[in-house]
Amino acid sequence: MTSAYHLAQGVSPSPWYALKPLWEGGRSVVQRGLPHRQLAPAWQILLLGDGSPTRHLQLLTRERTEVDVIAMDPIGMEPDQAPEVISLVPGPRLRRQVWLRTASGQRLAYAASWWEASHVDEYLQNRSLPIWASLARLRTELYRDVQGICYGHSAELELAFGESGPFWGRHYLFWHHGRPLTVIYEVFSPYLSRYLGPTQVSGGQAEESPQGQG
Repeated sequence: MTSAYHLAQGVSPSPWYALKPLWEGGRSVVQRGLPHRQLAPAWQILLLGDGSPTRHLQLLTRERTEVDVIAMDPIGMEPDQAPEVISLVPGPRLRRQVWLRTASGQRLAYAASWWEASHVDEYLQNRSLPIWASLARLRTELYRDVQGICYGHSAELELAFGESGPFWGRHYLFWHHGRPLTVIYEVFSPYLSRYLGPTQVSGGQAEESPQGQG
């Protein structure tokens, strides 16, 4: 299938909101988890688990999770300052950005995702739906492979969430039939502390350390 999106020559894609990391960890950190003084158990389930964040947010807020699409930009073969695993997604690529919010309008998370441009229409037939809901409607079998976690600042997200940082984020691959389908980068609003409790236990801090990498 050919996507309706084409890379216009000389037109720059809109920016996306990556955190400026104070601390970050790779797959080994994701697999073993973090000390509770660094990230509380409930937040670890949200960030490090392989379940659907859309479903988790609905259960927490008891409201339907909806999306506001910020932009869908063709980026060709550019690395786009995306997580390195973007190289596993065939190109040319398209980047999608959305806000995840409650039906009543409270923003809960920001997400950027990178897709093979020629297949994005196939998987995101209704762009008003969260990704998981779109793929579930297609009965698509998926594996969410969390690759990394990050703690950092973003002035843009502070403004958008109406909450002070730093923020916790993560990135992961969706695999479909043994092939990488998309890379997704998510940042969650501290507003979720109303449901999950504080992000840290006993005043711990997410400080950068050699053991936190990998």
